[in-house]
Amino acid sequence: MQALYITISVIIVIASVLLTLIVLVQNSKGGGLAANFAAGNTTFGVRQTADFLEKATWVLAAVVLVLCVVATFFAPKASKGPANDIENQIQQSVPAEGEPEFPADNVISIPAEETPAE
Repeated sequence: MQALYITISVIIVIASVLLTLIVLVQNSKGGGLAANFAAGNTTFGVRQTADFLEKATWVLAAVVLVLCVVATFFAPKASKGPANDIENQIQQSVPAEGEPEFPADNVISIPAEETPAE
């Protein structure tokens, strides 16, 4: 199960990097990085390249989303017991009685403010 979780995590990282690169290459209103690759657009045409980049963006975003949800099912489960010796010592040092009771003579009473009578 853990090997499958690691595999899915690696695929998520790869898809996220590809998604980032595709978004950076897209032509935005400000020009973007796609303006540097204008010569490459003549082969397929500007419109086909923009359509491909937009479809690739949506597909990769969906892949990342689905893989993140799937990864939660294969994530390693936390153990119910203490994980190490320090947690064992902490759990054993807790008093069984619960919360300590404080003596009443240490309580400081604060007088309530008096409201003026109208």
